[in-house]
Amino acid sequence: MKTEPSFAALLQTYFTERLVGQRNASPHTIASHRDTFRLLLGFAQKALKKAPTDLALSDLEAPFIGRFLDHVEKDRGNKPQTRNIRLAAIHSFFHYVALQEPSLGALAQRVLTIPSKRHKTKPVDFLARDEIDALVAAPDQSTWAGRRDRTLLLVAAQTGLRASELIGLRCQDVVLGTGAHVRCLGKGRKERCTPLRKDAVGALRRWLPERNGQPSDVVFPNAQGAALSRDGLEYLLAKHLTTARLRCPSLKTKRVSPHVLRHSTAMDLLQHGVDRSVIALWLGHESMETTQVYLHANLALKEQALAKTNPLKGRPGRYRPGDKLLAFLQGL
Repeated sequence: MKTEPSFAALLQTYFTERLVGQRNASPHTIASHRDTFRLLLGFAQKALKKAPTDLALSDLEAPFIGRFLDHVEKDRGNKPQTRNIRLAAIHSFFHYVALQEPSLGALAQRVLTIPSKRHKTKPVDFLARDEIDALVAAPDQSTWAGRRDRTLLLVAAQTGLRASELIGLRCQDVVLGTGAHVRCLGKGRKERCTPLRKDAVGALRRWLPERNGQPSDVVFPNAQGAALSRDGLEYLLAKHLTTARLRCPSLKTKRVSPHVLRHSTAMDLLQHGVDRSVIALWLGHESMETTQVYLHANLALKEQALAKTNPLKGRPGRYRPGDKLLAFLQGL
């Protein structure tokens, strides 16, 4: 009788062969999948009283995976979006299991039928042009850090780079002159070029000589010359937001993060009539559906559409169902 393949061996080859060797997955993707399985193994160790190396694939049947996903939401307090990210990593692993071990296809298929959880989608947060201007103007231009921060905020608000792309931007990735742009390696290791406006070009022309870095050095270093951390980026943003709120009171009610600057870029492009397909390319979205959220959030476009419609001429009244069954359904 054929023994069941080792779960530990399959998980290791999934990371080394599938993610790294075959898919050339980004460090972000590998870290996300790693964290998912660390959580799953920790949950299994407590629930099944088994060490991770002693687990079998048969221990990870669909009902058990469902219990783990409930644990992610209820015990850890994570949102449905995080639950779905964990499930996507588990699905990816079981797709690999089904390919490598056809005898386990039925088990894998049962796990693969676990659906993602639907959740409410909130309108995206974004800043208006005057709010962005106030934020960009906040850094003190008499200091080295202030000049760095103003250039960083201007580039962030104009290009819509992700936080990781912004702090990882190298001097060699900045092209000034005719066709000025920045190059970055985004999600899925996809390289894209984003054009620069004249104000961003001017700021970079002043900053880069002062930065005086090698081509492989980051454009926006910390005080020690190393790349800014994500925490460092959020700290400087919060610092300048405090100053900007004194000049622009509407910022007092808004939560601003590096990703909100990215949203603001998309909304600014949309409000200026740029096509969704171009915005998707600009931001490095893999799917047009990701860009769709900005249409839902853009009240100005909805108001323009409303202005083109005619008022209804029908008499006001309340719908009254004429059938008991319809009345029952109406009352639900």
